[in-house]
Amino acid sequence: MKNIINKFFVGALICMLPQITAIASSHREAPLISNDPLADNTDLYAFRSPCDTNNIVIIANYIPFEHPAGGPNWYSFGENIRYEIHIKNTTATTGDDITYRFTFTQTHEDPTTFFNIRLGKQNSKMTYTCEKSIGGGPFVTIKSGGAVPPPNIGPRSIEGGAGLNDPAGYDHVMMNAVTTASTGEKLFCGPADDPFFVDLGGAFDVGGFRTTGRDGLAKFNCHSIALEIPISMLQKDGKTAAMAANILDADFAIGVWASASRLAITTLNTTGGGSVGSGSWIQVSRLGMPLTNEVVIPVGMKDQWNGANPYTDDGAYIQYFENPELALYMDASLYGGAVPGLSKLRIQRNSLGAFDFGNTQQGLWSLKGSPAVAGTALDDAIFGTILLPDNHSPRAVDILPIFYTGVPNLNPYQLATGKTGGPLSNGKPFINNFLPTLCDMLRLNMAVPVTSRSDPKFSSLGIIAAAVQGLTDPAFANTSIQFIPNMDGFPNGRRLEDDVTTIELQAVSGVALAAIGLWYDDYPGTGSPVTPMLGNVLGFNAGVTVNDTTLKGCFPYVQDPWPGFTGAGYVGPIPGTTPPNGIGQLPLNTPVIVMNAFPNPFSNQLNFRYKMEFAGNVTIQIADMNGRVVNVINEGSKKPGEYTHQLNTNGLAAGNYIATLSVNNQQVQTIKVVKAN
Repeated sequence: MKNIINKFFVGALICMLPQITAIASSHREAPLISNDPLADNTDLYAFRSPCDTNNIVIIANYIPFEHPAGGPNWYSFGENIRYEIHIKNTTATTGDDITYRFTFTQTHEDPTTFFNIRLGKQNSKMTYTCEKSIGGGPFVTIKSGGAVPPPNIGPRSIEGGAGLNDPAGYDHVMMNAVTTASTGEKLFCGPADDPFFVDLGGAFDVGGFRTTGRDGLAKFNCHSIALEIPISMLQKDGKTAAMAANILDADFAIGVWASASRLAITTLNTTGGGSVGSGSWIQVSRLGMPLTNEVVIPVGMKDQWNGANPYTDDGAYIQYFENPELALYMDASLYGGAVPGLSKLRIQRNSLGAFDFGNTQQGLWSLKGSPAVAGTALDDAIFGTILLPDNHSPRAVDILPIFYTGVPNLNPYQLATGKTGGPLSNGKPFINNFLPTLCDMLRLNMAVPVTSRSDPKFSSLGIIAAAVQGLTDPAFANTSIQFIPNMDGFPNGRRLEDDVTTIELQAVSGVALAAIGLWYDDYPGTGSPVTPMLGNVLGFNAGVTVNDTTLKGCFPYVQDPWPGFTGAGYVGPIPGTTPPNGIGQLPLNTPVIVMNAFPNPFSNQLNFRYKMEFAGNVTIQIADMNGRVVNVINEGSKKPGEYTHQLNTNGLAAGNYIATLSVNNQQVQTIKVVKAN
């Protein structure tokens, strides 16, 4: 096979990349848990901290679709629930290697009022205990009496004298809840903006994806449990990232999943109200990889899946990954014509003129046991019994490892860059989060460096974007291990910015197969792997590509929850400004400098709001996704304080832009902003 790094391929795919744009991850995904929102896992994230690259951030979100004005009984964690985060760092054990358990207690500080907050006192005030177990041993308390911020009800409840009387605003309340465990982990538990984004209406109307969708989670909140943990605490041998053999060191792979459990029996009190739990603890919700229970597990097994132990029970569900239902709607010979919203996504039915990955077809089975697979991951002496189990499980070679084992740095799982002997030959290493436990977990290689959020190549498409760069950028035209931007993105962990909906739909459509050299069916006729089918897959647009607000620059990374009320004519923390629909109250949390942009997406006007803790010369630069600077705002010398700049954006074309805040010629923060059509 010819080396694919040629001028045509480079130019074509780089042109496609900016056009790549990003279903709910696990919101109300199963019949029983949809009736128990307090125990409902919604999302799970795990990524290397861009603020302190020695640490890993894990965020487990619960309670879907929290309306900001959902009073008078506001959303909160449940008292009789065990919320747990499970971590696996070795295959030598049969269960969790580290477990964090959170339990919550509610107090009414002033039961004489119907208000949630009055005169500095909170009703439904929550505190938590965090316990930790190592190697399946006893749980040890590492934090007790942890504070949960109250709901962001509105300015009178938070800042006013009749409420909490905190003039610094909600963000101050929220950041005061960040604490440190006795063992060194940073902790935060509380309400937050739901960072997931998806066109729910279109997606579940039988795959009615649309190019201009509506974010079904916009301005809804959730409850987050966030931890920031030293890598050495998670790595099986206590090593730091600096001690890794290379950036794809397999010894730094971990798996993460989250769960919620309730006591088996609930007894309602008919006199005093409330309830009492008894019996054994029963797992009622779990989440590893996003969208698994949502769109992979069939409805008749969703409740069973939520209660299953992934280490012992997930073998029963392998068939749904070997032949995923979604693939049926990306196959023109089956039901592809019935779901026009997925018309750009098509499965390889005749890749390289020999391999059929349609459901129940043979895939790579014809190579089973042949000399061609000797020494590769497909060799039965290595992992071939899992990846090529039989002649009717074609996606065991790509979808199954993405969800169930992670992807190893072995042939054929290397980029087609440099492959001169076909897909099974040596190529460009770009992922190794292999932890072959055959269970659903979010896997992350902690040795992979962080892609800076200010890097113009930072992309919400994660590994897909890394693959495109690795295939097209001449700097990576070799078979050496090199860091490619976004190698730290989904499905190697999951960053808050990652567009998992698009990535997973593209993966089901065979984009991972194409990346390693199993090109789409129209490749032989064109002579170049850059074919119309590949272009359609990379250009697929699920309709919603970014969150409805910004993210925090540092821990806990999730943004302040949307307020239930801002007040007519209410003047916010910045003197003389009136927050539009609550957006203007975006928090200013970083100890030194922080910038927010609103509204985002924007149309004719974009506002930048920033806070300075020291004096400096400020500029804000706006560039398009090709790195071309389209505007530079010179704010000049600024004293410590808070500032807002209003920018007329009538001259900007619709699309994605990067806004960079610099102080004294040093870049300090980057924000992705989107101009709507």
